[in-house]
Amino acid sequence: MNLSKTISSIPSLDKKAMQKAEKRQAQLTKPAKSLGRLEEFAIQVAGITGEEIPSIGIKRVILCAGDHGVTVEGVSAFPSAVTPMMVLNFLKGGAAISALARQAGAEVQVIDVGVASDLPKNKKLISAKIRKGTRNFKVESAMTTAECEKAIELGIQLADKAKKDQVKWVVLGEMGIGNTTSAAALMAALLPCAVEDVTGFGTGIDRTQWLVKCRVIQEGLQRHQPDSAKPLQALQHLGGLEIAALTGVVLGCAKNRIPIVVDGFITSAAFLVAYRLNPRVKDFAFFSHRSEEPGHTKFYDMIGALPILDLKMRLGEGSGGALALNILEAALRTHAEMATFESAKVPTKIKKKKPSSVNIGKK
Repeated sequence: MNLSKTISSIPSLDKKAMQKAEKRQAQLTKPAKSLGRLEEFAIQVAGITGEEIPSIGIKRVILCAGDHGVTVEGVSAFPSAVTPMMVLNFLKGGAAISALARQAGAEVQVIDVGVASDLPKNKKLISAKIRKGTRNFKVESAMTTAECEKAIELGIQLADKAKKDQVKWVVLGEMGIGNTTSAAALMAALLPCAVEDVTGFGTGIDRTQWLVKCRVIQEGLQRHQPDSAKPLQALQHLGGLEIAALTGVVLGCAKNRIPIVVDGFITSAAFLVAYRLNPRVKDFAFFSHRSEEPGHTKFYDMIGALPILDLKMRLGEGSGGALALNILEAALRTHAEMATFESAKVPTKIKKKKPSSVNIGKK
């Protein structure tokens, strides 16, 4: 199976490239460490790619879409019919991610992994529907083992295609009404922590619906008894097809040494599954922003990561990831394009004059 091979073949960061990048940072025309995290980002990308001065290259948002059977429990402010509408909006270039990706100079790749409706053929859409939405995890497993594995394999294939296309950055994006419920269930199972601590208001539900959402997740956990040491089972029981596909994208990009930009709460749930399968994937990831969903802070605390931005966003789609691309590109541009002290003929230290000798007491 490609999955087990991918999990075991994730490499370590290239330490020599990182050392060279760190040495270059020390030679650039600025006080040491004065660019803060931008310097850290550039050095990390050097370790990912094995290049002392990494190129910016092609940036791609991999946006996976799928519906969730758990929406029948009233956990979302919007019906599942919104999912195909939004997919069509992505294809027309009218969504927030469309605008933000254009600003960042990134392409948006839209994949139908499990939208419950039939979508019209479109040359911009990758049709890879595994089934029409997941099942209601409150009463049964969201996916069969075969469906879950097929979705992960699809994600790995998308990462392999990105490498073939010479993509240098991959942003994780998603769409699926009800997916904050699945993401919260996965966070509760795999962090692990209390349901109330990771469950937010998603698409804008009120407190009454939030209580329903918490109860549904709790009942799902009681039914399936997920084990944090068995992330694939938790994903199969509680997750979504788009979340499973993005788990595969994370694993595949790490295997292929492609930097991953994790977006918000849902893509972080996909990342968490991958992280439980092989913690080394963290070396290949950049965490774009802190979502307003409360579970996102719990996620960052558990894995020991710091997001790049904190803009009170909770849209998803890859929107935070596209915004963070601008900062990550800035890190690479300063690393590559700044002059060194030597090339700019800027002295690194001020030469002090030697004090003149004075003969005291002699006439």
